[in-house]
Amino acid sequence: MQNNLKIPLEYFYEWENDKPNDTFLVQPINRKYHYFTWKKVGDQARRISNYINSLNLKPNSQIAIISKNCAHWIITDLAIMMSGHTSVPLYANVNGKTAKYILEHSESKVVFIGKLEKYDWEEIKNNIPKNIVQVDFGYYGLDTKIQKWEDIITNTKPIKDSPLRNLNKIITIIYTSGTTGIPKGVVLKYAAAALATKNLNYLFPLKETDRFFSYLPLSHIAERALVEHGGIMSGGKIFFAETLDSFVENLKFCEPTIFFGVPRIYAKFKSKLLSKFPQSLINTILMIPFLNTVFKNLIKKGLGLNKSRICITGAASTPITTLEWFDRFNIKIYEAYGMSENSACSHGNYPKNIKFGTVGKAMPNTEVIITNMGEIIMKNGCIMEGYFKDEEKTNKVLKNGFLHTGDKGTIDKDGFLKITGRIKDIFKTSKGKYVSPNLIEMKLSKNKNIEQICVVGENLTQPLALIILSEGIALNEEIKNKFKNLLERINLELEKHEKIDKIIILKDNWTIENEILTPTMKIKRNVVEKKYKENYNKWIKDENEIIFQ
Repeated sequence: MQNNLKIPLEYFYEWENDKPNDTFLVQPINRKYHYFTWKKVGDQARRISNYINSLNLKPNSQIAIISKNCAHWIITDLAIMMSGHTSVPLYANVNGKTAKYILEHSESKVVFIGKLEKYDWEEIKNNIPKNIVQVDFGYYGLDTKIQKWEDIITNTKPIKDSPLRNLNKIITIIYTSGTTGIPKGVVLKYAAAALATKNLNYLFPLKETDRFFSYLPLSHIAERALVEHGGIMSGGKIFFAETLDSFVENLKFCEPTIFFGVPRIYAKFKSKLLSKFPQSLINTILMIPFLNTVFKNLIKKGLGLNKSRICITGAASTPITTLEWFDRFNIKIYEAYGMSENSACSHGNYPKNIKFGTVGKAMPNTEVIITNMGEIIMKNGCIMEGYFKDEEKTNKVLKNGFLHTGDKGTIDKDGFLKITGRIKDIFKTSKGKYVSPNLIEMKLSKNKNIEQICVVGENLTQPLALIILSEGIALNEEIKNKFKNLLERINLELEKHEKIDKIIILKDNWTIENEILTPTMKIKRNVVEKKYKENYNKWIKDENEIIFQ
């Protein structure tokens, strides 16, 4: 199989040669769009590669990137590949302590500092080990006194050859954001990364005319495999978001043909539309033939998805109601499943093979088993080599060639996989009964008034549901009564030991910045437990079923 694989550099060199003056990357800076052709990207990557070579690092050294998504992130990644080293991407909002740990643990010799919020840079800069060479992209407003990108480009000649890497070499070490514990370094070979993108291309055949919108962290394997490597493989264009405020403007400018979003992004799209068009009005319009088509096109254009032929979601479960809601507007969202440890290549829904409520069928040449414990274990050519410098943790998840995912699931008669929870998320009540919170959360999350939810209950008599309201929903008696009805209805569907005792409506925000969410917007249950555990007994004793914090 390896004979048919091409690494990203091979595709890049082909497009650089075939269409050097065509646009590859589109970067907004201060509301102005900057266009990078394949030739320009190649020239800059070769100059940065030559600079890296001048540092005389040991072969296969680790080189870190700390930046939000931008053109220079991808150019740097190509330069690291060209120079024969290994990339170590860090999330742009990483805290100083974690940045220091990853840089030291990975033994990184160079770090490229890019597009960061100033407050994040203040947190990070004093935690970068003194022996690491630092380079500033220089275009994104940071006031640094370190080596600047433009100086390197101006004073360094490009390498003349087009070096390739062996498929058995390491391409990257991705430190998992994780919902618990210290980040682990997932070691991936070129072969794994190349096969992952090839399999994605098998499910969703990519075209040279495709446009990708890059805003989910490139530090995450899914964005890397689909957007960066997919963009390079297809010869398409990659556009970037500048800021959160300009997100919609940048998305509409791009008009992506391939759009990848985590469930919360689609939930926000839905919430925004419902704030403008009540559901009753939508239902009425969709019943009128002529207005039906016009309205659907208006909605898709308003979202910036009017040219999208493929919309993908992953990283967390998406309620069936959300998938069905978008499907009414001819926006079909394909749910997929994967993780850093298998290069995001495990399962996926795809055209003519889609079943809402599942994460799809196994990727080509993927063997999947559901163990007696209900755990999903899988084997294919995209699995990691192991966790960097951590043989003990590696041996816990890699056994007999199978990756033990830690996820629970079932496979139906048609081969579609349904995720039913995380093994480690299951908790035991004080009555000795086990509860899988994910299933209860999925039932509750169908409610449009709920933005985020976490069901807790370790050593409690009955579970509690901690709720963050959707944007624009006011705390009042009407909402309280709606949640009373919701609680009663949901509890009728649950086993006795699963029934929710109270719904707690919190005024807090669960964000990436306060470290309750991972960069891919998964809730860190251990952080939620730590933050609210002291209130559990007080809430249980409260006579109200619905409690406003």
